[in-house]
Amino acid sequence: MDIPKKRTRLFPSASEDAQSSKLHADTPQTKSPSYALSFLDTDFMMRDELRPVRLQLELLKPEIIQMELNIESTVVIYGSARFKDSKTAKIYLDHIEAEAQKNPDAPDMAEKLKMAKRDLENSRYYDEARKLGRLIASADPDANGVQCVVSTGGGPGIMEAANRGAHDVNAKSIGLNIVLPHEQAPNPYITPELSFQFHYFAIRKMHFLIRAKALIAFPGGFGTMDELFETLTLVQTKKIKPIPILLFGKSFWQKVINFDALVDAGTVSLEDLALFHYVETAEEGWALLNQSESI
Repeated sequence: MDIPKKRTRLFPSASEDAQSSKLHADTPQTKSPSYALSFLDTDFMMRDELRPVRLQLELLKPEIIQMELNIESTVVIYGSARFKDSKTAKIYLDHIEAEAQKNPDAPDMAEKLKMAKRDLENSRYYDEARKLGRLIASADPDANGVQCVVSTGGGPGIMEAANRGAHDVNAKSIGLNIVLPHEQAPNPYITPELSFQFHYFAIRKMHFLIRAKALIAFPGGFGTMDELFETLTLVQTKKIKPIPILLFGKSFWQKVINFDALVDAGTVSLEDLALFHYVETAEEGWALLNQSESI
């Protein structure tokens, strides 16, 4: 008896079933929503009772795509969506200063000048994130041939900068966007086939860490704090293996978070402060990552 080289599928694929489902005759029964295949029934999929299924789909889709594209290791970069690159920030400051010369007594002019100067000062973080993204993306693969891929939240600011750095050297990078009430779009430097959109913050944060070999947190707001502290908690409680956690900009982090006060209050241990390191430049951050066994 000859054994076939390739086993024939016994069951039709979902696509074949979907196509076959359109071949039925139009009757009152087949026109009823109840007759539609469940996976083709959008109204059914949107029901509150189907939330667990949607959670699973949101976990599976990016996972399967990354597996198919051989993405095994990432370096995650968090940070503010509000920071501009230095060129853009300088142009805006020049514009505001010109407006101030023409209308020095205009309402809110002093505040506008203050904010424009602050944006230019903060633009150094954008430039450093871009440089760091470039360093990570242009590094040689490890001994097993695995290339670290830059992964961000997919938005503007620091996220854009890191994706842009990878784009500068023609490397792939990942963007994990989130649906928000206001208009939200992925930045243009993400590799299109690695641009994902999430509804659930929890699933998005899981995907940040599933392949993470390191985490770099630039100055940011509530979202950055949320993502940073979840990672610190998971490492502290040994729910995930330790990874390098770098806080970019020591003066910012020590100003907004008094870690020593947490130790003094007994709410964290002194050893917990060793879970992260401060860095000031892309080169310093990359040097620390290279010292780590996980990269």
